[in-house]
Amino acid sequence: MDLVELPFYFIFSFRRKYSAIKLANSLKSENVTCYIDKSTFVNKLMNRTKTSIQLEWEKFSHLFKREEVWAKTILLKEGEIAKKIYFIEKGCFRLSFNNDGKDITFQFFFEGEGISSAESFRYNQPSLYSIESLESSIVHSLTKTDYFKIIKNSPLIKQDIEEQTIQRLLYIEKLFLSRIKNSPEERYKELLEQYPKILQRVPQHYIASFLGITAISLSRIRNRR
Repeated sequence: MDLVELPFYFIFSFRRKYSAIKLANSLKSENVTCYIDKSTFVNKLMNRTKTSIQLEWEKFSHLFKREEVWAKTILLKEGEIAKKIYFIEKGCFRLSFNNDGKDITFQFFFEGEGISSAESFRYNQPSLYSIESLESSIVHSLTKTDYFKIIKNSPLIKQDIEEQTIQRLLYIEKLFLSRIKNSPEERYKELLEQYPKILQRVPQHYIASFLGITAISLSRIRNRR
């Protein structure tokens, strides 16, 4: 199985500057607004120096569905089957799971990143965690069928995603090692370096959960800085 067949949350990490695009023709529901983006969202998300990649992604822009979600919206609930990959245009999300009744946050995602659940998406297994928006957000989703359609029809995109996958795997490796060898204060510093504005966007108790400490301990760490 190729790396690109693993649409896990670590596959996509496209931190790029966005260019303006025109948005139109929305369908409103109670808490989600969706439409098929005809204005090459992918070119906005994948704003890179590799023009060939931009043009290649643009060929498949019609497959992306734009969704506006409110804060506290569950895109994927623990135990459900993941049917989509979500690319974040605007907003903040967390991954969490239930541990004997305790809600545990273990990752955050922001603009330019993509999220899903690997085992669930690839093998139709119940997801081991939930994906929740922490603020009003805009995502662009791909179904499993469309994801593999792109991979099958574009060797260039397949190669590009594979490289992104490797980069994300390296990041997860560093995150894992940091969790083992670094103190909570050191991990807090690393988190601020990665996401300088996280304190303004993520509730403190979620950050504390991510660091594996209590909210009180986090307050003490913040007061020492």
